[in-house]
Amino acid sequence: MPPSSGRTSLVGFLAANFIKIINGVRRSGKSTLLSLLADELIRMGISEDRIIYRRYTSLGELEISDAISMYRELSKRAEGKGRCYMLLDEVQEVNGWEKAVNSLFEDDGHCIFVTGSNSKLLAGEFSTYLSGRFVEIPVYPLSFEEFLSFRQHMGTAAGDIGRYISFGGFPVISTSEFDETTAYQIIYGIYTSIVIRDIQRRHRILNLDLFNRVVNFILDNMGKTFSGTAIVRFLKGQGRTQNIEQVYDYLRWLEEAFVICRCPRYDLRGKEILATQEKYYLADHSLLYGLKGFSGTYIAAIIENIVYVELRRRGYKVYVGKLYDKEIDFVAEKESGKERIYMQVCRTIPDASDREICNLRMIRDDYPKMVITLDSFASDNLDGIKIVPLEQFLLNKY
Repeated sequence: MPPSSGRTSLVGFLAANFIKIINGVRRSGKSTLLSLLADELIRMGISEDRIIYRRYTSLGELEISDAISMYRELSKRAEGKGRCYMLLDEVQEVNGWEKAVNSLFEDDGHCIFVTGSNSKLLAGEFSTYLSGRFVEIPVYPLSFEEFLSFRQHMGTAAGDIGRYISFGGFPVISTSEFDETTAYQIIYGIYTSIVIRDIQRRHRILNLDLFNRVVNFILDNMGKTFSGTAIVRFLKGQGRTQNIEQVYDYLRWLEEAFVICRCPRYDLRGKEILATQEKYYLADHSLLYGLKGFSGTYIAAIIENIVYVELRRRGYKVYVGKLYDKEIDFVAEKESGKERIYMQVCRTIPDASDREICNLRMIRDDYPKMVITLDSFASDNLDGIKIVPLEQFLLNKY
């Protein structure tokens, strides 16, 4: 991985007296980050025998199936070596892993990094055992800036915004010269491995066809507000019956596996988060093409997805804004509202009468307002509303 890629650096977390949780969708680069950390530890003078790397999806680790065997194996590896650096990949494959990790951290004082592909790593018993003594390090597929850096470093053809829109940010795709068909087959394979490993097997889904129909509805309505009731009506129209509780289970499981991200609505007048009519976006926009095939009709939803994930990557909490009967695509906040940006996303530059501009004009506070567009022309002459090309936004050059 090129040093200039801007990927999350784990070295800065070494001194933190927490268990470090690296969480994100499968194939987003978490394992690579652990390997890079191991290399950096060696360069820092840490002896190799004090660096313990385990990947719990490999055949060599299949005998490690519960907390006791995990703890015993790691304790034996660390015996007599003092404080070790334990890099534990995909720990959710071990039942009760949090108990072993807790003992290794609390009782033995080891520095521990773990990766996982399920947001439930941060819930339930783990949180109880650690009493908040962990830090989450989210990892997303490549940003556009990282995509450009990767391709330059790997000596592949120069990347551009069009290729990023078409092929997304999974590192395995970004660093190679796959044609469209092959790239989407690989992306589809990533998706199916997530469904089989993290959803179907874990939750014992018996009717995979019904589950897939729910996923198809989400893809067709990406960037639109909808409720579980709308999905139930959709399934009924296809001659399928499903209760709403099961639909919400499917949505939750997809979100826990980082396939989708839920974007709640925020009432700008009432200053409250609304419980209905949310939007859902994909962890990486290429999943839409991988599951549905390439189509220019998806471009508007794709660029909205790209902007959403980029805002999350930059540490913003992101909401869909509701103002009277109008919608603001994104309200992005940091530090409990002390920093806020209002955003609309569209394919082409809007004029002064377009919805994107009119809706932003209705907001009466002084926080920045901008429209992100695929067009290359930038402007801030529309009542102080900035018109920012997508590429400039992604590269922080606006």
